[in-house]
Amino acid sequence: MRKEEKTQILESIAAQIQETPNFYITDISGLNAEQTAKLRKDCFEKNIKLVVVKNTLFHKAVEKMENEEANLLLGILEGPTAIMYTETPNAPAKLIKKYLDEGSEKPALKGAYVQECAFVGAEKLNELCNIKSREELIGEIVGLLQSPARNVVSALQSAGGKLAGIVKTLSERE
Repeated sequence: MRKEEKTQILESIAAQIQETPNFYITDISGLNAEQTAKLRKDCFEKNIKLVVVKNTLFHKAVEKMENEEANLLLGILEGPTAIMYTETPNAPAKLIKKYLDEGSEKPALKGAYVQECAFVGAEKLNELCNIKSREELIGEIVGLLQSPARNVVSALQSAGGKLAGIVKTLSERE
């Protein structure tokens, strides 16, 4: 590969990291064409971009980020590597877990950089599955904020008939 091609690929990787800062480093070696096609289809449906990369080029792209947390992932860039870029932080983890639950050994998680935190090792998969997306967190906060208001409205509605009766009785006494 010529130097110009390497530079172009490096810039492409750096731009992809900039665009979608959540990424998973996986090993998909050993999958046959049918399994790889199924994985790519599943990734596409979940809005995950799956790219096979050269370790040295990805290593340089991560170093270019100048992020200490991301640099923790440099040690796992060995052997065949595929990167899963995503906007939804837990989508690749759930997809990998689904494949593992079905009895497949691949894709295998090597590590991830999610929400500005590095996760190294396959044992972090359950942790990554439990990460909530921005939309899920906003939904929970809105639900928590609405809960007290709903309780007050509900109490007023259930007591509405009683209050009307009390007000009527008090007004009749005068």
